[in-house]
Amino acid sequence: MTHTAGHKRLVLLVLVVMGCLAVFALARWMAAQPHVELSWDHAADGHGAIAPPSAAELEATLNAHVVALLGTDGRPVPWPVDAAADSLRWVTSDDTRRQTAAAWAAANAALAHGEVVFDLEGGQQVTARAVPRGYAHLGLGFWLLASYALVLWLVGGLVVLLRPQWRNGVYLVMALAQSAQLAAAAVAAVPALAPPGPMADWGVTLSTSMELITCAALLHAAAVYPRALPGHRLFVATGWLATLAWLMLTLAGVLPHAWWWTQGLVLVMGAAALALLTRTLHQEPHPFVFVMRRIGLLLWATMVLLVLTVALRQNTQGDPLPLIQATDLVWNVFTASVILLVPFLAHSGRLMREVPIVVGTTALAVLANLAFVAVFGLGPLTAMVAALLLAVTTYAAIAQWLLHHAAASRAAATERMFAQLYSVAREVETRPERAGLRMTELLEHVFEPLEARATTAHGKRSQLSSNGAVLLVPMPGLLAGGDEGAMLALRGADRGRRLFSPGDTRLADRIVEQLMRAVAQDRAVERGRSEERMRIAQDLHDDIGARLLTLLYKAPSREMENYVRHTLQDLKTLTRGLAAQSQPLELAAAEWKRDLTDRASLAGCALNWTSTFDREVTLTTVEWSSLTRIVRELVSNVIAHAKASQAHIYLRLEEGQLFISCTDDGQGKDPSTWSRGLGVGGIRKRVRLLGGEVQWREHTPQGIVCDVYIPRLAGCIAPPP
Repeated sequence: MTHTAGHKRLVLLVLVVMGCLAVFALARWMAAQPHVELSWDHAADGHGAIAPPSAAELEATLNAHVVALLGTDGRPVPWPVDAAADSLRWVTSDDTRRQTAAAWAAANAALAHGEVVFDLEGGQQVTARAVPRGYAHLGLGFWLLASYALVLWLVGGLVVLLRPQWRNGVYLVMALAQSAQLAAAAVAAVPALAPPGPMADWGVTLSTSMELITCAALLHAAAVYPRALPGHRLFVATGWLATLAWLMLTLAGVLPHAWWWTQGLVLVMGAAALALLTRTLHQEPHPFVFVMRRIGLLLWATMVLLVLTVALRQNTQGDPLPLIQATDLVWNVFTASVILLVPFLAHSGRLMREVPIVVGTTALAVLANLAFVAVFGLGPLTAMVAALLLAVTTYAAIAQWLLHHAAASRAAATERMFAQLYSVAREVETRPERAGLRMTELLEHVFEPLEARATTAHGKRSQLSSNGAVLLVPMPGLLAGGDEGAMLALRGADRGRRLFSPGDTRLADRIVEQLMRAVAQDRAVERGRSEERMRIAQDLHDDIGARLLTLLYKAPSREMENYVRHTLQDLKTLTRGLAAQSQPLELAAAEWKRDLTDRASLAGCALNWTSTFDREVTLTTVEWSSLTRIVRELVSNVIAHAKASQAHIYLRLEEGQLFISCTDDGQGKDPSTWSRGLGVGGIRKRVRLLGGEVQWREHTPQGIVCDVYIPRLAGCIAPPP
């Protein structure tokens, strides 16, 4: 492991050195390029203009329009409007691109010759001497964009080093493409008469190819992350083949209307990636996919507006090309920023919440700036100030709304959580075996995960897994099997819309702690109850039992002897039930059968007993005590009141439901007219205690039928998953 880590650090160091050398090589190359000591501006009507020059003899040419420049052969080369642009990325006409490329080529040749001669409006000529630019004239924009490209290069390499997977390879492709985009933007940010030779020839091809490579990689990632979609190979192959075909046709120079094909391909692949992300959310919601779809939609909408603005620029007042180029730079920086933040978004729930808001408000500012200039005809400064005010106001409103919404949601969720925690604790007191199931339900209610299941992981504290996509919660002794170190895995908080946070781990630990306190308290109370029952049973057996036994031997008559004997039998059953730690239903039924059959036979009543059970069930003390008294009272009523000669007890347990039926052939009539005595009232009370129902009805040809229904016994509750 140490050997591998050492290799990774070495590779990272190599990447840092390579990136720094590339930046300084680019800076050295740009510093060596010749340039004229004139400030170049872009006039309001779109023509190139000479702003305040540095040479005093040229002051008369202030803001004069450039018509042409003389080539090295002395012939004038027309200087088109778009030659003042930083690149040809947003020039739609193929003819204009060729004319601008020819003007740039002539300008670069003149710069290399040492001087540039401008033809101005009115027939004037101006000669400017070309000198090496030097590092001082590169400008702050160059260094910022070049440094940003270096950071993106290093982050892409670091992600692959930490997790060498095919998916991260796709991320590396996006990072490298956007790093190249930023490097090209850094070159374009340097004020110059024309882009340097290679950038003048291949700059637009480099920029658009990097955009298409990024789109193809995004389409690739959307098709395979977090899980590969059905038919993903078709989408991946289509995206890369379309990019390769575009590049080959462009390099061959046989692609007509290249700008329109490029924009169409970019928008189609972006829309396809958004569609795949939406499809992924329908199949398996994931917080990272939610956020990326929102950010991708904002970037795609910004690109659509850029394309529409450029396509309709001939119908606007003035020429919005400088604004479009600035917007394009902002869009490129934002795209690179989103790609740079992707690894951190996957690890931070806070970034997942904040980044979409920032990206959305910034995109709003860009779109509003374009609309104010291109549609409403506002000046650049006025449009920028209005767009910034709109964006700041929107951000403040959204942030405030989210703050109140989140606070209200947290308060409501906390109130519901405490109410449910109290309910769970109360239920655990009566049914400790349901603690695991109820705990799982409570955690699902609080965090609303996509899935909650037992896992093989072990731990004593809650912890995050899979970069926050999974929360592991300890369930000491609550899950099936009673493993003290078992954990419950919750995947995808809020139905997959967000990652779990450290605050969620603390909340889960507190919930588990409170419930375990309730369980521990219940177990302590139950131990106290058990000890107290043992003491009472022992006292009854030693004291009351001994006295009844003495009375049995001194009974003055046969009837008294039988009565005392039955009382001793009842006392024996009662003390055994109080002292027993567990009460299996089958053993309890066998004891009821033996005791009640003997009692009925002494009274001259034949008792038939039938019992069927579809599973083994252990009764709680409360259930055993209540059922014992119910069946005894039923038989006592048959003997004492119905004067029956025959009775039948039918006991059935099916799917956790207990049915008891007592049928006799006695003198009972119309149960609706019965008075509510202690016997019938006691049966009703004990049946209600068990959550059941009881009903008496007449039996044909004579007698009464009593039906008791208990919908659920504690021992029949399914264990937690």
